[in-house]
Amino acid sequence: MNRTQRSTLTVSTISSFITPFMISSVNVALPAIEAGFRGQGISAVLLSWVATAYLLAAGVSLVPMGRLADIVGRKRIMGFGLALSSLSSLACAVSPNIVFLLVFRTLQGLGGGMIFGTSMAILTSVFPPQQRGKVIGIAVTAVYIGLMSGPFLGGLLTDYLGWRSLFIAIFCMGAVPLFFLLFFLDGEWADAAGEGYDFVGLFLYIPSLIAIIYGISTLQQVSGLLLFAGGCCGLSAFVWWQGRVTDPLFQVDLFLKNRPFALSNVAALIHYSATFGLVFLFSFYLQYIKGMDAKTTGMILIAQPLVMALFSAWAGRLSDRVEPRIPASIGMGITILMLFFFSFLDGETPVFLIVTGLAVLGSGFALFSSPNMNAIMGSVEPRHLGIAAGSSGTMRVLGQVVSMGIATLFFSLHVGSHTITPDLYPLLQLSISRTFLLFSVLCIFGLFASLSRGEIHR
Repeated sequence: MNRTQRSTLTVSTISSFITPFMISSVNVALPAIEAGFRGQGISAVLLSWVATAYLLAAGVSLVPMGRLADIVGRKRIMGFGLALSSLSSLACAVSPNIVFLLVFRTLQGLGGGMIFGTSMAILTSVFPPQQRGKVIGIAVTAVYIGLMSGPFLGGLLTDYLGWRSLFIAIFCMGAVPLFFLLFFLDGEWADAAGEGYDFVGLFLYIPSLIAIIYGISTLQQVSGLLLFAGGCCGLSAFVWWQGRVTDPLFQVDLFLKNRPFALSNVAALIHYSATFGLVFLFSFYLQYIKGMDAKTTGMILIAQPLVMALFSAWAGRLSDRVEPRIPASIGMGITILMLFFFSFLDGETPVFLIVTGLAVLGSGFALFSSPNMNAIMGSVEPRHLGIAAGSSGTMRVLGQVVSMGIATLFFSLHVGSHTITPDLYPLLQLSISRTFLLFSVLCIFGLFASLSRGEIHR
């Protein structure tokens, strides 16, 4: 491994750790944030937007930033993303009210989109195909270590120093990969330098995706249905335009003519749509229904990402030797079973059953994620790596937003805009159970996509 490869792996690994750490730690801190702004009458739905605002901004910016990085340089865009994300974290820490917090979380998400759209593309640019699964497995392991440590460390910081300390810690963390990127990483990797940028596609894509995502979380209202329908029409227009423009924002042909790429992305979208809301739901379940504090909640939630971290690198190496669809499909099957199990949780469920279920689910995550990412990045030409990274990142973040949207929808249907009080706990429990049940059904479709993707190693 040469100097550039070592530096690239370091930057990608640290960046891969920070974002999931931030997401999972903030989810655990949501009840504390609600308590800190209690005089402002924050409902469960509005509170969920502290998490969703970040994901929405990251989701809509991933593809545009991935394409821009291919043209002007992936290192440059990643540097801007790390700087914006870190500074926005500091601003979140000093937010005087929920409105400012949501604004800065949105800016933080924009920086996250720049990071997501470049990190994996840079990593796959500097390593040969025979090592790709291994290094992707290392990066994915860092993701799961971030998910693992986020609830625990986030719970400790929230209990002892307050929720604002989380964002200060994230600000400090962001400076580390930025330093390595600026002083140790050589190259820009602008494989599409000189090509044009599709601004028409940009203005079709972003509003359409925002309308779809916001519409999902408000489907119980007529305005939500109209937004969702309008967003789908706009996205259809975007796809039509991409097939006709000389330098498209997104290579539609990758989805239309590349079966492994298309179905691997669909499987990723469904998997994240059905699983990302888990930490959010368990944070509410353990702290409101089971009466635990943030620190204990974080310790319980460690079980899932701990197993994920232990097996992800191995699963990545396995996908270099066997077809990625095999371990990925097994992982999706395990996920289906565990999500169905979680739909039966109630206030009397023993903690050891919860921890066991989370650990088994973690093994399913590990078997799916690294092989599926290897399948996506290994199914395209080098000049499309930025688009592939942006696409896979978009599937991930869009799936995460859809997952939060589904959870928010059930909260809206059963809890409404009321502040969470003990008399509403039965309705909160009903919302959580029905969300898990729908998640398990979604994963069945993901299993079909995973099994049908075809071969990568030829």
